[in-house]
Amino acid sequence: MCDINVVDLLIGLSVGVVIAIFAYIISFKKGVEHRKRTAEAEIGSAEQEGQRIVGEAKKIAERSKREVLFEAREEIHKSRLELEKEVKERRFDLQRTERRLQQKEETLDKKIDSLEARENQLDELQRKIEDRQNEVNELYKREMEQLERISGLSVDEAKDYLLKNVEAEVEHEAAILIKEIQEKTKEEANRKSKEILSLAIQKCAADHVSEVTVSVVPLPSDEMKGRIIGREGRNIRTLETLTGIDLIIDDTPEAVILSGFDPIKRETARIALEKLILDGRIHPARIEEMVEKAKKEVENIIREEGDHATFETGVHGLHPELVRLLGKLKYRTSYGQNVLIHSIEVSHLAGLMAAELGEDVALAKRAGLLHDIGKAVDHEVEGSHVTIGADLCRKYKESEQIVSCILSHHNDVEATSIIAVLIQAADSVSAARPGARRETLESYIKRLQKLEEIANSFTGVDNSFAIQAGREVRIMVKPEEVSDEGMILMTREIAKKIESELDYPGQIKVHLIRETRSTEYAK
Repeated sequence: MCDINVVDLLIGLSVGVVIAIFAYIISFKKGVEHRKRTAEAEIGSAEQEGQRIVGEAKKIAERSKREVLFEAREEIHKSRLELEKEVKERRFDLQRTERRLQQKEETLDKKIDSLEARENQLDELQRKIEDRQNEVNELYKREMEQLERISGLSVDEAKDYLLKNVEAEVEHEAAILIKEIQEKTKEEANRKSKEILSLAIQKCAADHVSEVTVSVVPLPSDEMKGRIIGREGRNIRTLETLTGIDLIIDDTPEAVILSGFDPIKRETARIALEKLILDGRIHPARIEEMVEKAKKEVENIIREEGDHATFETGVHGLHPELVRLLGKLKYRTSYGQNVLIHSIEVSHLAGLMAAELGEDVALAKRAGLLHDIGKAVDHEVEGSHVTIGADLCRKYKESEQIVSCILSHHNDVEATSIIAVLIQAADSVSAARPGARRETLESYIKRLQKLEEIANSFTGVDNSFAIQAGREVRIMVKPEEVSDEGMILMTREIAKKIESELDYPGQIKVHLIRETRSTEYAK
């Protein structure tokens, strides 16, 4: 009985173990399936997240691509606009040049037509003159033959005899007459003119300003030179194109040199470059903006200088354009002398001399201020500054007295009033005073040599010396060949030849010296 129970117990235990094992196996399989399903769900979720990230990355990449394309299009559009603007400016310059050339061709054609018509007229006159000359020659020949028979002298002998007698008489009488007239008028004229000029010069003192063809712009450091040049030189090319001035960037420490013959353009370039250096942003668009600002600033300076000149001289009622042209004279020079300061000085001198002589002071000052107005545009308009100035004053309703003074201040036409003569004198005084004007050493030496050559070309001259910086030529004559009366005529002839063959500021004094010496020794 006991054995049966043990067997049953063992069997029961075995069955229980087997059942437990089967239960464990079944539960293990269920856990494995559950973990498999969980892993599959996680893998699916990870795939979806990866697809979502890839989609967002594609969207971001597409958006960045569109932004880059848009910026590229903007840059291309901006470059195209700048290129079109530059092309338009160049086309405008070419058109303006073509118009000028066409106008010059038309003017030249008109002049050629006029010259051809004049040449035809001259040919006709020449034929008539030749016919008339032949008749005169025939009559002259007959009269000469008759005179030779009557006088018993040949034509050459009679001519020499008459010419010698007439020349001696006329020369002697002319020299005496000239000497008498000069002696009568010289004393009073010299005294009065010296008094007037000395008073005028003492009352008028103006500084002498000399301009050059270069301007120097200081830099804060040499590193700025590279920024001014720009990438592949685009900045410096832009600045030179817009201003018409050459920029010289060399080994000069902390400085840039601006070179150009037009002082207004050079001043514009200087102001624009200084503004760019202060601003620090140097690129073509900024350069264009600063050049425009500099042009406006220079224009304001020109107008202010014109207003200042009229205020300083007391000349009112001028047309605004004439005032502007006066301001432009600040940037013009003549032999190194600033033309605006020269004009103000001539205005003061003319007014002071007019007051001494009891003439119209306001008219004299107005004419003196405007006498060189043509120099403001003589590099833009064909013709001399005298004719250009007269045309400008007529255009802006100035009186004919002012126009006459302008036309005659360089003796292009004869002076018709005392005011015109005063303008000539004031212009000469302002130009001829020491230090007012300067010239190159080469031209100065050539002028002195030419002065001595002219003096030595006359018969009877022993030697000549150009002195007083070329403002006087002292001539020694041979006493046995030139008489005291002949000296007067020779002086006038030398002066006229100097006037016709030399260009010089102010006036030149011609001084002849005739000296006879006698030496004897007592033994």
